[in-house]
Amino acid sequence: MTQLALSDVPAREVLAATFDEQVDNVFAPISEFITGVVFAAVPLDFIDEGVELPLIVVWLVVAGIFFTIYLKGFQFRAFGHAIQLIKGKYDDPEDAGEVTHFQALATAVSGTVGLGNIAGVAVAISLGGPGATFWMIIAGLVGMCTKGVECTLGVKYRRVYDDGRVSGGPMYYLSQGLKEKGKGTLGKVLAVLFCIFTLGGAVGGGNMFQANQAFAQAQSVTGGADGWLGFGAAGAVFGLVLALLVGAVIIGGIRSIARVTDKLVPFMAVFYVLACLAVLFSNFTQIPSALWEILRTAFSPEAGFGGVVGVLIQGFRRAAFSNEAGLGSAAIAHSAVKTNEPATEGHVAVLEPFVDTVVICTMTALAIVITGTWADETSAPGVETTSAAFETVAGWFPVVLAVAVILFAYSTMLAWSYYGLKASTYLFGESMFVDRTWKLIFCIFVVIGASSTLDAVIGFSDSMIFLMSLPNIIGLYILSRVVKRELFGYRERLAHGALLPVAERGITPSPTGGSTAATTGVDGTTPNPPPSVEDR
Repeated sequence: MTQLALSDVPAREVLAATFDEQVDNVFAPISEFITGVVFAAVPLDFIDEGVELPLIVVWLVVAGIFFTIYLKGFQFRAFGHAIQLIKGKYDDPEDAGEVTHFQALATAVSGTVGLGNIAGVAVAISLGGPGATFWMIIAGLVGMCTKGVECTLGVKYRRVYDDGRVSGGPMYYLSQGLKEKGKGTLGKVLAVLFCIFTLGGAVGGGNMFQANQAFAQAQSVTGGADGWLGFGAAGAVFGLVLALLVGAVIIGGIRSIARVTDKLVPFMAVFYVLACLAVLFSNFTQIPSALWEILRTAFSPEAGFGGVVGVLIQGFRRAAFSNEAGLGSAAIAHSAVKTNEPATEGHVAVLEPFVDTVVICTMTALAIVITGTWADETSAPGVETTSAAFETVAGWFPVVLAVAVILFAYSTMLAWSYYGLKASTYLFGESMFVDRTWKLIFCIFVVIGASSTLDAVIGFSDSMIFLMSLPNIIGLYILSRVVKRELFGYRERLAHGALLPVAERGITPSPTGGSTAATTGVDGTTPNPPPSVEDR
């Protein structure tokens, strides 16, 4: 009996490997084609051999630059008022919506802060040198404006039902906003495409990849293949536990997700920043020279990094891939906010790229540059580079990094489950069946992601995530005048004292989301409520 049990273990592993290979073989040609199109790059060999300019990065960054100029640096002027909003100074309990400004921000941040903030930054610096950090910050500051634009539109064109629930995001401002511009057919097509891309991204990059990397980190810090997570079914067991944790939260919808993320996101952000500060303080003598190296290499051409352009591309690429500005995903979460002023969420949303890129990605970059692990050719660029930086504090300190990775992955899955849900209900209708079916499918894919590799499927999903930016940014350009009116009109009323904090209006601020106020749809009519479901 003992011999039979031992022989079964490699058989199961071979079966799992065969399943992975079969699925990869089916998806590989499709994934390679779509990935090749989405991440197509223009070679810049005249600058340096091997330097390429990814067109998707140009698409995202140019949008940020355009709106920064068009809105006269709105994101920088919005910062102070955004802080007031997330503190609840303008929270009116009678406003339509489900969550507070802070909860909407926390949910959106939970969707962007993930493995890319840890592994992706290490790859960018390994390929572009320390100077990539500077351009990453610049791109993050530019992306703040794009976030403000899409989230303003998300609230303006959202659907608010009689029972207080909300559905919003790019699919709504694409269909309704473009209809107002006489481009209704184009808007419907773009909205459907956006939802299809969102579903693909939610299943893979927002789910399977996160579960896979969370398990990999948990297994790594518990002894690897020889540790207590090294047995054959460890991935499936880990995935099942993770799926139960995810399911327990997402079953309650955006209000339940927001109640978790408004506590989890501040905790994990402070936790990670403090861990990075511990790395910096442990190597404090290297801080001045590292900061100088970042500034020097950001502007001085160096062999191996493609010169200034090569360094700039790596920094911009990391920021664009990390904060998701222009993808439209965050607008789905921000649309659930309790407000009757769309521009308020445009202000709050600018904080998201700041937290994701300017704070968290920069802390990772500083830890890597100051410890010098980015130049270590013995370790593969990615989590290993960041882990090596953490190890300079103490031999056990990479465990702290593993905890951060798992927390980031978990929070990302919570947010993307909601994004996928709203894409599903837009395509198939607001019903309990669609709601429960999507959440079940999402949890099943958590288990699959943790227990299998499926590289081609995840690569395909990553492409879907960035394809979201194509219909979204087209819509942003077409609706740019609408956004300008909303934002500038709001700021003018704010400056003239027409908009007062709730305390000065004699209103008690709302503790969390929820509203019983009468609401209307984007066309000024009261939409029919969908079939009754539990508070989700």
